[in-house]
Amino acid sequence: MSKFWSPEVRELTPYVPGEQPRERLIKLNTNENPYPPAPGVEQALRDYPADHLRLYPDPDATVLRQALATEHDVELEQVFVGNGSDEVLALAFQTFFRQQRPLLMPAITYSFYPVYCRLYGITYRTVALGDQWQVPLESLTGENGGVIFANPNAPTGHGHGRDAIAGLLDRVSDSVVLVDEAYVDFGGESVVPLVRHYPNLLVTGTFSKSRSLAGLRLGYAIGSRELIEGLERVKNSFNSYPIDSIAIATGVAALADRSHFEACREKVITTRERTRQHLATLGFEVLPSQTNFLLVRHEDYDAGQLFVGLRERGILVRHFNTEALRDFMRISIGTDDEMDSLLEAFEALCR
Repeated sequence: MSKFWSPEVRELTPYVPGEQPRERLIKLNTNENPYPPAPGVEQALRDYPADHLRLYPDPDATVLRQALATEHDVELEQVFVGNGSDEVLALAFQTFFRQQRPLLMPAITYSFYPVYCRLYGITYRTVALGDQWQVPLESLTGENGGVIFANPNAPTGHGHGRDAIAGLLDRVSDSVVLVDEAYVDFGGESVVPLVRHYPNLLVTGTFSKSRSLAGLRLGYAIGSRELIEGLERVKNSFNSYPIDSIAIATGVAALADRSHFEACREKVITTRERTRQHLATLGFEVLPSQTNFLLVRHEDYDAGQLFVGLRERGILVRHFNTEALRDFMRISIGTDDEMDSLLEAFEALCR
């Protein structure tokens, strides 16, 4: 630690992203989409005038926000965009959750949430998952300065339906409820339609998963105009230009190709279910998933050792070395060929 660091920085334990290997591996560890983005994205990159890079981008990213508003049937003023959903979430924590009362979140969820709390000095309280690894919505209604959870949840994969979350919103009206929908397109039910009825609901999303643009960094939030205005105030006090011109153009192109989006989404879902069934025949417990990953464990084999064995065979998955999850591996859904290689490796390791 450096003597030049602020005291608060010395106390931080940063979020650890999934490994980005330099050697050639089958990469099933960071929930990336195995298929390329829509063809229009490549065309937008080819057509982009290099001379425009000398100019600042539109600070409001208006055309991208309008495309998102059209996609989700909301008003332009109800859409906020940022440099990946992680930035959108960070700004939301600053904007809404620095309260006297604690922020409520599931004990097992996206591990960046407690990192943000420590970074911004936010008090938080966690609630245990249910017996079926479900986020217990009924436990998120106590005294709070906000509520946040991923739906479907990460890394467990379970998602609640819209009616269940509406029931939560009926009981929590004095603080912001943030629903992180990073994985909703792989089998979940979006709660974006509820924003017209609940002014305290903020829904975040990303282009990284179902739109195959993880390398571009595009995220967004949809909510009431007062929530979006709050995000804009914080954003413009931090970085007025979070979305570059190329990202704006390619984001619009990705949203324009609905058929490509649907085809890729369905391929991921089909491969996920086939993989789940095969893993079950190998003796794995596989949690139900509405995402582009599976959380699995085997009662006869140590997850850490299986992780190492897969790595030795050129396959990378995610192993969380925490008390709650050390028995599990999270496996991103790849192509059919990649998942066949994974299954063959498991068959050899579990023989």
